[in-house]
Amino acid sequence: MTRQSLIIDCDPGVDDAVALMLAFGSDRLETLAISTVAGNAPLDKTTRNARMLRQIAGRDDVPIHAGADRPLRRKRAGAGEFHGEEGLGFLTPFPPSKPIADGHGVDALIRHVLERPEKTVALAVLGPMTNLALALRKESSLAARLGPVAVMGGARSEGGNITPSAEFNVWADPEAADEVLRSGCDIVMFGLDVTHQVRADDARIALIAGKHTPAGDTAAAMMRFSQKVEREIVGWDSPPVHDLCPVAWLARPELFELKPCRIQIEIQSELTRGHTAVEFRVEASTAPHRWATKADADGVFALLAEAVS
Repeated sequence: MTRQSLIIDCDPGVDDAVALMLAFGSDRLETLAISTVAGNAPLDKTTRNARMLRQIAGRDDVPIHAGADRPLRRKRAGAGEFHGEEGLGFLTPFPPSKPIADGHGVDALIRHVLERPEKTVALAVLGPMTNLALALRKESSLAARLGPVAVMGGARSEGGNITPSAEFNVWADPEAADEVLRSGCDIVMFGLDVTHQVRADDARIALIAGKHTPAGDTAAAMMRFSQKVEREIVGWDSPPVHDLCPVAWLARPELFELKPCRIQIEIQSELTRGHTAVEFRVEASTAPHRWATKADADGVFALLAEAVS
């Protein structure tokens, strides 16, 4: 089996935690590095959280680099109400044994891509796109050299989760999203339209918890916290596990259906800040982006169960 090499750019975050457990444990993926960004929580917490999760998974071989601590132009936002004060739900913070790696997350991203053959390193962006936007500014060849960029972000038919029309990751740094989508990168976006199909119901959480491993126990605890929060705030019984989707696609693309499109980001109006305008009326052969429309949710959770075993 040929493994997909990837870098994960994230802001853990309970759903980031589940996605990391998939990446750390999957024999289909070669995780080269992790970069962190401010998003669901401030940078110091997202970086600590990534280190904690790495330690739980027993993957101290994967370097973690701290990235951008604020959006390109906006004030930093947070999502503590959905992730807990420390960002990882019920998990009590502890001092990770291994420190962060030397070098900024942006520089690490560039270095890993340039060190490998063109189009062989994928990037999973699970938070605001600030680090990637800064990397593209710094290294002009990056867009052509990166493999697929799988982004959790945006919304179309489902509406937004931070405003009526905007999803949090894009809303948090819309200028970064705008720059990335205009960069020429091979971008596949996993918006709320598809992540709302991948829900952690009781049976799926039990499947993961039933593996009785540190990674499985942690992923299950994250989803149980999301279940509690979604019931209290939204009224849903089964929370979507958003960030799981891009990583699952990189491991098993056949679990998702994609449509060619052109995506633009609203950066002018505060009323519709971060809105993703997804246009399907484009020629497939020249469409600059792809939008995920359907997911095999049972297949995604089976993949996760395999990884945490």
